[in-house]
Amino acid sequence: MARGRLQVYLGAAPGVGKTYAMLAEGQRLRSQGADVVVGLVEPHGRRLTMEMATGLETLPRRRVVHRGAVFTDMDVEALLARAPGIALVDELAHTNVPLSRNAKRWQDVEEVLAAGIDVITTLNVQHLESLNDVVEQITGVRQRETLPDEVARNADRIELVDLPPEVLRRRMAHGDIYPPDRIEASLTHYFRVGNLTALRELALLWLADRVEEGLQRYRAEHGISAPWETRERILVGLTGGQEGGTLIRRAARISARTPGSELLALHVVSDQGLSEDSPPALGEQRALLESLGGTFHQMTADGVAEALLGFARAENVTQIVLGASRRGRVSSLLRAGVGRRTIRGSGAIDVHLVTHEEAAGPASLLRMPHRVRGIGRRRLGAALA
Repeated sequence: MARGRLQVYLGAAPGVGKTYAMLAEGQRLRSQGADVVVGLVEPHGRRLTMEMATGLETLPRRRVVHRGAVFTDMDVEALLARAPGIALVDELAHTNVPLSRNAKRWQDVEEVLAAGIDVITTLNVQHLESLNDVVEQITGVRQRETLPDEVARNADRIELVDLPPEVLRRRMAHGDIYPPDRIEASLTHYFRVGNLTALRELALLWLADRVEEGLQRYRAEHGISAPWETRERILVGLTGGQEGGTLIRRAARISARTPGSELLALHVVSDQGLSEDSPPALGEQRALLESLGGTFHQMTADGVAEALLGFARAENVTQIVLGASRRGRVSSLLRAGVGRRTIRGSGAIDVHLVTHEEAAGPASLLRMPHRVRGIGRRRLGAALA
């Protein structure tokens, strides 16, 4: 049996209209002849949401008595027995009532999907496990109901339900989200403009990363190596020399002028020099890079330009920043430097050669053992003779 497909309506905060959008999609599919059943909906007393559910087949909730209290929740067994084509299940991160077959609603949904039933569900960004600490810092509220990011990332389709903070606050003030006794406290705490703006940004960034993962997977599956400029990625080539700080700052300025861009750095180690210690300046440069929001990478290779370009294509890099050559004129005549070789093979990738004060000093992007460099100098001397 083929696994069902999962569709998620993602929101930045309560009240943006996720449940309404889920029900509206259910109504649309039902009008086209699809077999749609509401497994569970949480209208929270919102009139428009309840009206949107009118006409949709809705399964009765399962009742559970625990310690003298009565709880209700989705009846997974009844939903599996009904076996509709599409199930609407609200609040994916919800914690189930005691004595349920699963602890979390997303685990119920996994069972429904495994039975070949498509599921349309809702989720707020603050319930993603990876963002739990960030959301608490923004709002001051710890979310106890979370789900692993992987559950949402594996969805076949994720659609963002978005409202500007001012519009959401107006809905709150009009009583469209919470009852009157909760409005004032919500507007002055969780639903402050700054909080809502930050949560909205989190949702957009998380969704953008998910789309980027899908794009990278598609490129790999289809053997596409040429960069697609869906997002600017700036790569800095680091030698471990003193010019590294200059290059990182220059690349960071390029990245800052392009919203949504990504900053990376690569240090190439010779495959003949694995026992050699890292250059002392490299640790400081890595710290600088990370303080500017970049990520550091290191790899072993013999050819620097080839390693740079291979890494750049694998990461869909659009721009490479290198230091101007420190090699002397004779060395440059005998063999093209890293910058020239990188430019030759860069194709659609832009290459920036940045001048720096250390350009006159001896160094190399590829770290070679002293013994190998000595042999190279002797060979050069013999050739000149």
